[in-house]
Amino acid sequence: MNATQQNWAIVGGGMLGMTLAYRLAQQGQQVTLFESATELGGLASAWQLDDVIWDRHYHVTLLSDLPLRSLLRELHLEQDMEWVETKTGVYAGGKLYSVSNAIEFLQFPPLRLIDKLRLGFTILYGARIKNWKRLEKIPVTTWLKRWSGDRTFQKFWLPLLRAKLGENYKIASASFIWSTIARLYAARRTGLKKELFGYLPGGYARVLKRFGEVLIETGVTVELGDRITQVEQTASGQLRLQFHSGKISVFDRVILTTAAPIAAQLCPQLSDPEKTLLKGIQYQGILCASVLLKQPLSTYYVTNITDDWVPFTGVIEMTTLVKPEVFGGRSLVYLPKYLPSEDSALERSEEDLQEAFIQALERMYPHFQRSDVLSFQVSRVKYVVAVPTLNYSQYLPPMQTSIPGLHIINSAHILNGTLNVNETVQLAEQSVAMLLSTPAAEP
Repeated sequence: MNATQQNWAIVGGGMLGMTLAYRLAQQGQQVTLFESATELGGLASAWQLDDVIWDRHYHVTLLSDLPLRSLLRELHLEQDMEWVETKTGVYAGGKLYSVSNAIEFLQFPPLRLIDKLRLGFTILYGARIKNWKRLEKIPVTTWLKRWSGDRTFQKFWLPLLRAKLGENYKIASASFIWSTIARLYAARRTGLKKELFGYLPGGYARVLKRFGEVLIETGVTVELGDRITQVEQTASGQLRLQFHSGKISVFDRVILTTAAPIAAQLCPQLSDPEKTLLKGIQYQGILCASVLLKQPLSTYYVTNITDDWVPFTGVIEMTTLVKPEVFGGRSLVYLPKYLPSEDSALERSEEDLQEAFIQALERMYPHFQRSDVLSFQVSRVKYVVAVPTLNYSQYLPPMQTSIPGLHIINSAHILNGTLNVNETVQLAEQSVAMLLSTPAAEP
């Protein structure tokens, strides 16, 4: 791609913004990356629990995550990836079951044999669907009941839908469950049919440190710790950024990677229809507790929960994937709770959450004692993933706004996948050609 050099600002230093900055700089563009936090990473950032530095939210790489693996290869990190076969559990009816292979799945007591056969067929059929757009027209409840039956829907699918979408599952399309099935099915190696999950020793702290170094080597200017309050077009056709500190910067092109409702607030010159579309995208937020324990809870990387009394929506035990010595012989567990972005529970105190979560762990795992808890920290994010409502792609604002040179690209533009680092990198890669082919603003 050849394009006249322009001065670009990218707002948001998560993996999306970093990848966009990297690719544009490689094409000879002058790029400045702005991040309001004091470090790069966004949802992929790391933090410290006791003396352990690890990811703020749980991440895993699949063998099929080719865009991410290709980027890691460019950063000279991919060769260090560790690949591990993991196990899966289900907590249902107050009991913990292993469903890590076909035999265990067929022995899963909460479902009858016919229920299991219909569930297996649903997953197999969903994995083979190529035209995901037609699934946008069908409610996810309708599609799952049609193929899995009412009993399997109530016993298996409904708790999982509520775990990810809360009551928003009622407005979600079937494309949501299709994208989940497609990614996990692709993770299975042909023939062996085993799930191999990967991680980089050092976690995303290592990825982000290296990526930040490469950005600077590629000519990207990185500015941290100052929040942008407004983006507007000047009389000369350039785009002016105003910052919380009072600083003002002017650029030829601007890319906002912030959540859609925030982008609508930052850009007062957008048309009313554009603002309506941006504000109309419904998001799920997350409370994600990171818990460092003296001993493991189970042997399962992920435990899906069907009992609605549990205050979190899953248990992700990183020590089943990452070598325990990385955490000093201790166990790192994530306890996520997905909520609508406006849910008041996102404001619950850490003390209340810790007590509720620990009580649940005591009930779920008889060997667990609260004295096992060495560190408990909660990450709260209001806008994490857009809910794929009916005909979602038809109502999604285009990346190019009505303001020449101003682009809005965020995770809401992941149309045929689930929110994860691989899909985020792929979105950035696919957007660069469009960005460079779009005319710049004229005075």
